[in-house]
Amino acid sequence: MTELDVEGLQRRLAEFAASREWQPYHTPKNLAAALSVEAAELLEIFQWLTPEEADRVMDDPETAHRVADEVADVLAYLLQLCGRLGVDPLQALSAKIDRNERRFPVGLPPGRAARRDRHSAE
Repeated sequence: MTELDVEGLQRRLAEFAASREWQPYHTPKNLAAALSVEAAELLEIFQWLTPEEADRVMDDPETAHRVADEVADVLAYLLQLCGRLGVDPLQALSAKIDRNERRFPVGLPPGRAARRDRHSAE
């Protein structure tokens, strides 16, 4: 098994699309829409489950396979969108965590965190 990395996966996805001449359809808008659809398909698996059932979703091999496939679809479209827009997804995530650590310091009461978040977006 080869080592997986973001750039390698993005390259494989780009090659896959190019070999099928799909690039004209892989606009940022279309990729974002496809990402949203795939995220909704992932959510659909959990839609009517209780919290306890959702915690055990990976115990059933068929459902676990569906979850893994939908996670893969979400990640594939996200990586393609990042590649198209020139966004480094790992750098973007790291920067977002940094901002959230400043916005939501340890020890801030949960209700206060929600109010603080709402006001900081203004």
